[in-house]
Amino acid sequence: MNRAAQSLAKGAAGLALLRIEQAATGQGSWQNVHAHLAEALHGGVSAGPGMGLFYGAPAAAYAVHSATIGPGSYQRAIQALDEAVATTTRARLTAAHARIDRGLTPEFAEYDLLYGLTGLGAHLLRHHHDGELLRDVLAYLVRLTDPLPNGLPGWWTHLAPSGERSSEYLGGHGNLGLAHGISGPLALLALATRHGVTVLGQPVAIRRILTWLDAWRQDGPTGAWWPEAVTRQEEAARRTRQRGPLRPSWCYGTPGLARAQQLAALALADTARQQLAETAVLGCLTDPAQLGRLPDDGGLCHGTAGLYQTVWRIAQDSTNAAFAQHLAALAALLPEPDEDLAGLLDGTTGTALARSTASTGTALSGWDSCLLLN
Repeated sequence: MNRAAQSLAKGAAGLALLRIEQAATGQGSWQNVHAHLAEALHGGVSAGPGMGLFYGAPAAAYAVHSATIGPGSYQRAIQALDEAVATTTRARLTAAHARIDRGLTPEFAEYDLLYGLTGLGAHLLRHHHDGELLRDVLAYLVRLTDPLPNGLPGWWTHLAPSGERSSEYLGGHGNLGLAHGISGPLALLALATRHGVTVLGQPVAIRRILTWLDAWRQDGPTGAWWPEAVTRQEEAARRTRQRGPLRPSWCYGTPGLARAQQLAALALADTARQQLAETAVLGCLTDPAQLGRLPDDGGLCHGTAGLYQTVWRIAQDSTNAAFAQHLAALAALLPEPDEDLAGLLDGTTGTALARSTASTGTALSGWDSCLLLN
């Protein structure tokens, strides 16, 4: 088993997404797609406890399903991968509901996009949106928004943002980010609503998350922004220690959080909230201090590629013409990918995908649904 290859974040499974998009837009071959999928599947894939959307069977399943827009047939692989994903998802749901029944706080790996049930739900929404298993994931996310016995939000974790226990976060924290925080479940609930997939309590859960995000919205000179995380002490004082917006990233920054809220606004037909979210992003894009915090490597998670793809998706759902000018400026900042295309999230694979969007004006394969942007 090639553990590195089956990583959507760093391995052949992630690189396959680029090759699929290139083939779909006439810039590559489907034979190249098949070669990368074969590498990702060589020797089998992990169906163990550590798997999630970005590693193991779900990562491979996401890549193989994405390739079905082309001429290849992957039915045997899809059947085996789907069974593994379904088995793990049901086990995760059982454990999550048992944890809630005991009144305990969750770990990131229970619910987040990269490792948890939100990521599994993102795959199911993209490739099995009419299935009962997706509705079970949505029902869990609805329950996740119920307050804990101590009154804290249901997604409050006892861990630090690093995913481990820390003396700096003795009371745990509430995470706002799209990758690891509550904006991920918000985006999935909203996207499912827009696709007509709903369960009991879904609109209430969306509004409950939005109310908490509203409570932590800060209004600065360049517009609204949100802290990355909230400690127990900050929650009690209702005041953040973060002095201003940090880098405008997909994973934790204003663009990612605003996209989740724009999607929620569209799901609820809330035009005022949609305008607020879009205005926050425009303020971020006109702030040299925020843009100056972007790293030079252009990655999807923290860098310019993630910013570009997020803003592009926001613009697709907006009538505000101001986004076009900003997208042109952001496209000019995307670095030329290296020969070594390893790494969807932090490497140049993600940069190449964002450059493809910028050059073609499309994302035909829908690859960025793994980022909950679409």
